[in-house]
Amino acid sequence: MELQYKDNGLVPAVIQNAATLQVLMVGYMNEEAYVKTKAEQRVTFFSRSKQRLWTKGETSGNFLEVVNILEDCDQDSLLIKVHPKGPSCHKGTENCFDDNSVHGFLYELEQTIAKRVEEGDESSYTVSLFKKGMNKIIQKFGEEAIELVIEAKDDNDILFKNEAADLFYHLLVMFNAKNMKIADIEKILRERAK
Repeated sequence: MELQYKDNGLVPAVIQNAATLQVLMVGYMNEEAYVKTKAEQRVTFFSRSKQRLWTKGETSGNFLEVVNILEDCDQDSLLIKVHPKGPSCHKGTENCFDDNSVHGFLYELEQTIAKRVEEGDESSYTVSLFKKGMNKIIQKFGEEAIELVIEAKDDNDILFKNEAADLFYHLLVMFNAKNMKIADIEKILRERAK
């Protein structure tokens, strides 16, 4: 089957991070851009404003390396899964939709922890940990790690999941205390996966 280009000779191309499934951006391709993308395994669009081919990353180095290309059932639009080599948006953000919620709940929790620390609400458990200092934060993380290991050897999946949740939470608290983000660790893991 062949792509069915619209009257303007273009098809929309939705760009999705192959690892996280986050939608990064949408662009348009003519036949030449599509052929070039397939041949070079780097996303190339047809720029409607410049009226020319435009390879994402040609000036910034933030290329979109193609993992696979899927046509929709009518062959008139594309889903392209990629490994992004840096921010996808020209504004320097990870995606063009300014939406961190696509990352999932752990990112929301990361933001909630940062907000609680910033606001300093005395009734917040998170704030109480920060007031006790880094040693207490490290101690709590260590305690949760040990509790998770203990539950791993038993057969109670509910307790194991709860201890895993506690460990994730305390890890995010420690990240905040160290001025780290989940994205920092993701970047290292992606580099290692190569």
